[in-house]
Parts: sequence; C-alpha cells; structure tokens
Amino acid sequence: MALMITDECINCDVCEPECPNEAISLGMEIYEIDPGKCTECVGHFDEPQCVQVCPVACIPVNPVHVEGREQLLAKFERLQAQALRDAQARAALKAA
Repeated sequence: MALMITDECINCDVCEPECPNEAISLGMEIYEIDPGKCTECVGHFDEPQCVQVCPVACIPVNPVHVEGREQLLAKFERLQAQALRDAQARAALKAA
C-alpha cells in the first residue's frame, strides 16, 4: 500500500526529508506522495517515517494503491537497483 497525504496537510515540511525513497514532494498546494516510489519504508524502517513525524496525522494508506508487504519489498528492491544504476551512470559520465 502506498501512502497519501490528505488536504489536512499544513505544509510543515517535516515529512519530505524523512522519506528514504524521495517519494514525497511539494505539489501545487500540499505535499504529495508518488505511489510508484512509496514503499511505506519497507526495506528501510519498521514503520513509515513520514507518518511518525507528521504533526497533524494526515498520511493514511492510499486505497487506490493497495500493496502487500511482498509487493512493497519488491518495489524497494527495484528502486534500490535503479538508484545504483543511476549512480553508476553519473560516475561514468564524471570519469569521461
């Protein structure tokens, strides 16, 4: 399950830096969570870090993007592999 940020968000900026997958960004009015990057911190932490730090409790599970723990772990592994490929490509460009 990916998480989502509701319109109760007060734009306090505490959730964005806590996301290990960089799934949280500022949208047009409030912060938003990219469901393609959100793993609910599976693979990183025992609990979603954004939920832990949110002062207004506006980060529930997104009912449109329901995923089990196995799916979230597979997404984590895919994101980690992509991050490694991106880092290697940047290093190769820098070395050239």
